[in-house]
Amino acid sequence: MTKLSFGAHPYLLGFEQLERLVERTAKSGAEGYPPFNIEAVAENAYRITLAVAGFREEDLAITVEDRQLVVRGRQADDLGERVFLHRGIAARAFQRSFVMADGVEVAGATMEHGLLHIDLRRQVPDTVVQTIRIGQKEGAKR
Repeated sequence: MTKLSFGAHPYLLGFEQLERLVERTAKSGAEGYPPFNIEAVAENAYRITLAVAGFREEDLAITVEDRQLVVRGRQADDLGERVFLHRGIAARAFQRSFVMADGVEVAGATMEHGLLHIDLRRQVPDTVVQTIRIGQKEGAKR
């Protein structure tokens, strides 16, 4: 099977990092817990909702690391005298990652009814028209 390289195509100048981004996304997509939804709430706004039943706000951490949104959850050890006859509610630690495109930023996070909502927004760049003068190369000697 032939591997497609984005950096080798003559019309995709400067897209070498796209290949690394696709590989990183494929690696982070194998996780199954906690379940989540991603929705478009406006033209340039998105919401990720994770089902985090049993977790408190202080049990969760949200960070952005190298254009990757990372949500981590770890519950404090239950040192009480509780005796479970059946324990079906997951209490395990998790890490869920989402790769964000350039220009996408985290607008905020809220938690309600066991659901963690993370709002994202895309900053739309201004259209730039640049006129290039034909002449001497930059840095060339006269």
